[in-house]
Amino acid sequence: MDTQALAQRFSAALGDLGLECLGLEFTPAQGQSTLRVYLDVLDRAEGREVTLDDCEAASRELSALLDVDDPIPGHYVLEVSSPGLDRPLFTAEQFARVVGQDVKVLLKAPVEGRRRLRGKLVSADDGRIALEAEGRTFDFAHADVESARVVPDWAALGYVPRPKPGGKNAKGGRK
Repeated sequence: MDTQALAQRFSAALGDLGLECLGLEFTPAQGQSTLRVYLDVLDRAEGREVTLDDCEAASRELSALLDVDDPIPGHYVLEVSSPGLDRPLFTAEQFARVVGQDVKVLLKAPVEGRRRLRGKLVSADDGRIALEAEGRTFDFAHADVESARVVPDWAALGYVPRPKPGGKNAKGGRK
């Protein structure tokens, strides 16, 4: 199955709903596989986010398309989702949208001895990615990326847990 071609077909089908398909994740499994589709709104300038109603409408539209075309053999579950705060990055264009943010990248093959990288995305131009991690800059082709996600700034979002008074993290430890 060509997930990029399927993602493009999905985007074409979702355009009338004001949505686009960011990308797909297909997880094969014995008996029942999972096809996860990540959506975004076409015009982010309006400040609109993907809603539950968007996911429901997209699920109906994509289910109908999948029933007609049947591009995936066997049984599978279709999951339609917003990208969330830790949005996956599928295309070079999506990398370019998050330059300056922290990302986690899993490479298909090691670059300078590393397959897993986490750091600040410095640039994403002409199919090349530059990532600052561990005090140095790693440069690799987008084609070398197996998977990638944005790392949310939980502190800026106000989601960092505070230590409980008298708990394990309090000064002096637990008594």
